[in-house]
Amino acid sequence: MKKKLICICAAAALAAAAPLSLAACATDDDGVIRVNEVTHSVFYAPLYLADGLGYFEEEGIKIELTNGGGADATMAAVLSGGADIGFCGPEAAIYVAIGDSNDLPMVFGQLTKRDGSFLVGRESQPDFEWADLEGKEILAGRKGGVPAMTFEYALKEKGVEAELNYDVAFNMMTAAFEGGVADYCTMFEPAASQYEAEGKGYIVASVGQQSGEVPYTCFMAKRSYIEADPGRIEGFLRAVTRAIKYVNETPSSVVAQKLAPYFDGTTVKSLEISLDSYKSIDAWVDDMAMKESAFTRLQDIIESAGELERRVDFDDLVLTETAHAVYEQVYAKA
Repeated sequence: MKKKLICICAAAALAAAAPLSLAACATDDDGVIRVNEVTHSVFYAPLYLADGLGYFEEEGIKIELTNGGGADATMAAVLSGGADIGFCGPEAAIYVAIGDSNDLPMVFGQLTKRDGSFLVGRESQPDFEWADLEGKEILAGRKGGVPAMTFEYALKEKGVEAELNYDVAFNMMTAAFEGGVADYCTMFEPAASQYEAEGKGYIVASVGQQSGEVPYTCFMAKRSYIEADPGRIEGFLRAVTRAIKYVNETPSSVVAQKLAPYFDGTTVKSLEISLDSYKSIDAWVDDMAMKESAFTRLQDIIESAGELERRVDFDDLVLTETAHAVYEQVYAKA
C-alpha cells in the first residue's frame, strides 16, 4: 500500500503543474471549481452536459476541467492542491485513507455504477464467450485501478485465466493495442466505437454487463474544501443530477448534439451510438449518494485483486446526505 501512496505523491507535481484543459476556463476565481477527471469519455456525459446545458452557470459555478490520465494522477492533483475536485474511481480515496492522510479526500457523489469499458478484439466474434479469453493477453488498465480490478473480478467469476498486461499507461492503451500489443484491449466510448468504425478492431463485449454494479467513478474533494463551502458542493451535485436526468430522459440523437462541443473530431452519430451503448448497460446512477452495499462490493473486488491492505469504514470516507437531498429535490420537481 505504501507503494501506491508513493506513486500518487510522485505524480502530484506533474498532475498539478501541467493539466490539459478540456473546457473553457474561467477568467477569474469567482465560482471556479477545478475538476480533474480520470479520462475524457462519453461515459461521463452528464458532467459535460451540466456545463453545456447551463446547469453549472445557474448554480453560479464555472468549471475548469483537466484530464489526469489515470486515477493516481487525479488523486495526486487533489492532494497537491492542483484540483478542487477529483473525478475518478473511489479506490484512489481508499488507498489514501489507508495511509492515514491528513485532510482526507471524501467521496461526496457517485456518477457511474458499473464499468464503462468495452472489450475490443482483433477479429469479429459475434458469438463471443468469456471462455474465449483463456490464455489471451489483455490490456485492461493499471494494476490496482478499478478498470483492471473489475476485469480481473469478471474473469474470476467466469473461471477464466488470462494474462493481463499492466505495463501500459491507461491513456496509452488504445495506441499500444493498435501498435500490436495484446490480443484484446478495453476501451471507453467513443474510442471503442470509433476504433471499430475505422476497421481497426471489433467490440466483442461490455465489461460492465459482466462485472455488475460497482461504484465506478465518483467525485471527491478534501474535507476542508467541502466544509469551507458546502453550498458550492450542493450546487455542483444539483447541476450534475439534473444532467443525469436529462440524459436518461432525452433521445440520444438530441443529447449528442449538446455533447458534440466537448468531443472535437468525433461525429455526432458516433456520440449517439456511444450514448446508446451506455444507456443499454444502465451506466449512470439517478441518486448520486453512494450506497454502502456498493462500497462493500468495491472493497470485495479490491480485496479479491490482492490490493487491499485493510478495509475502510463507509462513514469515514463517503458523504451521502447532500447528494441524496439533491436527488429528492430534483426528482420532486419533475
